[in-house]
Amino acid sequence: MNNAYRPFSMFPPVVKNILIITVIVYLAQIVFKNTYNLDLSDYLGLHYYKSSFFKPHQFITYIFLHSTDGFSHILFNMLAVWMFGASLEHYWGSKRFLIFYLLTGLGAAIAQYGVFYFESQKVLEAINDYLSNPSEVYLQALINNNPVGPYFAYDFNASNEFINQFNTLEKTDPGKALTFANQYLDGFKSRFYDPMKVIGASGSLFGLLGAYGLLFPNNVINIYLVIPVKAKYFVIIYGVLELFLGLQDRTGDNVAHFAHLGGLIVGIIIILFWKRN
Repeated sequence: MNNAYRPFSMFPPVVKNILIITVIVYLAQIVFKNTYNLDLSDYLGLHYYKSSFFKPHQFITYIFLHSTDGFSHILFNMLAVWMFGASLEHYWGSKRFLIFYLLTGLGAAIAQYGVFYFESQKVLEAINDYLSNPSEVYLQALINNNPVGPYFAYDFNASNEFINQFNTLEKTDPGKALTFANQYLDGFKSRFYDPMKVIGASGSLFGLLGAYGLLFPNNVINIYLVIPVKAKYFVIIYGVLELFLGLQDRTGDNVAHFAHLGGLIVGIIIILFWKRN
């Protein structure tokens, strides 16, 4: 056997290094945020290509970042990477496992880009409709309701300043207030992509989950350590749940459900391709 690691090691090399790198990056996120007031996700998280924050390396680096609002995001992701990834790396070997992990992360990114695109089209269409026929009533509806409202809320500081200035102008010169609103919304269109970003290993994790379900369909997974479910059914249940949640109104959800589905689907496609060849 040519594998560089022991065949049944609990932490094969790629899985071990993924865990180490992810924890180091997580600690760096906390240090930079608390010490320098810098959010590393602005530089390493995956932004939409039209965002001023976008850089090509983010297609890879976003996989190793996680939310610093608590430990649950990184804890459960890394636990699952170890649970499913160790078996898959033993089965494939390190090189193929690493390729699979990165490709499913890329698939998740592309799926999320699709979501960003369709959501942005709705927002741009609503803003352009307003700009073609501006009115105070239409403006009020635009900034308080879907599809623009949630994105307008992300622009919190600028939007509060805009509302205050607009209300002041509206009392003395309603025409000038609408002109000011038009100028603000033109600028808003160019920067509303900036809050769109995704971080985390969940897309790659769902790829691992799909691979595990295809290669070891009858292995039992204990959900919450007490509910036994065969891997093939676990994958189906989780996939349907993510699709259901992704199709709901996700305002405030802050979970990239379609990125998860993208990683799962790409993972299944890769497995079927490898098995065929």
